[in-house]
Amino acid sequence: MSTPAVLLAIIATLLVGVVSPGPSFLLVSRISVAQSRAHGLAAAVGMGLGGTVFAGLALLGLAALLSQIAWLDSILKLAGGLYLIWLGIRIWQGATEPLPSVDAASAQDGTLLRSVVFGLLTQLSNPKTAVFYASVFAAMLPASPPASLLIALPPLVFAVEAGWYAIVALSLSAPYPRKLYLRAKPWADRLAGTLMGLLGLRLILDAVGARRS
Repeated sequence: MSTPAVLLAIIATLLVGVVSPGPSFLLVSRISVAQSRAHGLAAAVGMGLGGTVFAGLALLGLAALLSQIAWLDSILKLAGGLYLIWLGIRIWQGATEPLPSVDAASAQDGTLLRSVVFGLLTQLSNPKTAVFYASVFAAMLPASPPASLLIALPPLVFAVEAGWYAIVALSLSAPYPRKLYLRAKPWADRLAGTLMGLLGLRLILDAVGARRS
């Protein structure tokens, strides 16, 4: 299979995994409707950076290392789970806080970096993503991949991750979705916070279960 064909096959597979709902989708969705389009796009950039980090680590063999050192995998899952629980609590606590106007939120340029960091940390909170990338690369890369293919993969991963979440941000930051969110903000934030916390708890339980097995 030619290099372009391999890249297309990998991109198609990654798209299937990226669009699956999870904490990343939840965070970008909430930031987009609760703050502004700019903040949602900033979070999408963070997601792309996180995916690129995991893709690079997968190419370097992190997944194989985690499979050999169970305690390291457990520590990463515990840390990620605790972060998601903390984030869920933060979202829950802000459920009754009023939202700034779209213009005011967009004007807070300094907080765009914060949205990037939230996106990056949320993406990195789940070490299973590294295993996903490693599995895709192991299944689809040739035995001796050319250097051009290895160089092309990280930026393509960023484009897939950031591109998908940018679509989410653009869609949900439109006036109508924001209007719907404003009507149900307390309950919507509590639901989002609860789901985020449950996803974190699942990671922690996975870590505990792996240690016992």
